[in-house]
Parts: sequence; structure tokens; C-alpha cells
Amino acid sequence: MISKLGQVMVYVLDQEKAVRFWTEKVGFHLVSEQSMDNGMRWFELAPSEQSDTTIVLHDKDLVAKMSPELHLGTPSLMFYTQDIKKLYQDFKDKDIHVGELVEMPTGRVFNFSDEEDNYFAVMETI
Repeated sequence: MISKLGQVMVYVLDQEKAVRFWTEKVGFHLVSEQSMDNGMRWFELAPSEQSDTTIVLHDKDLVAKMSPELHLGTPSLMFYTQDIKKLYQDFKDKDIHVGELVEMPTGRVFNFSDEEDNYFAVMETI
């Protein structure tokens, strides 16, 4: 029986740039950095120290060479916040490309993209 989602793999072209985006702009913290003898390296990030789920940034080109059968598209991730208006303004102030803040039946939501044009969403929870 599955008890929780542990990690989400995100494949990026520039890991260093992606780590800076997620830590310096989005506010995640670096949980760990791992390297293997074959040159593979990954970075595990989380929105807080209490997070059950983390994002793991992998080198897209290296993974494609090692495992060409894998789908390397960006997963559709929905993040939650309790103060969406503040987060929306914070992202805009940090020059993160954000979509319009919209009212949905489930609450207010906006999308944003990283520097490789991968899109993600944030929803306000109460």
C-alpha cells in the first residue's frame, strides 16, 4: 500500500540554474546534493523542512542518454499556499513569470514558470 508521495523528478537542462531558481526565487531549501561515479548528479529541494514531498532536479540530457525510454516532460505540479496574494506579488517582485491570479471553484490560483519555461501552479488553501 502506498502511504505518501515522496519525490517528484523534474528533468532540467541546467541544474545549477534550476537550483538557484527554486532556492533564491521560489524559496525552497536544498535538502541534499548527490553524485554518482558515472557523472550523474541530482539536487533534492523542498518548500520547508517539514515537507513530506521533495523535488529532485536531474540533468535532462544525461538521463535521456542513460534511459532513452523515459518520458522527460515536466510534471504538472500544484503547490499550495495560505497567502496567495502575498506569494503572487513576491514572485512578480523576483521577476518570476506569473500568469493571471484567477478565481476558480476550488479557490484562487495562478501559474508560474521557471527559467526553462516549465509551468507550475499555486493554489490558495484556507
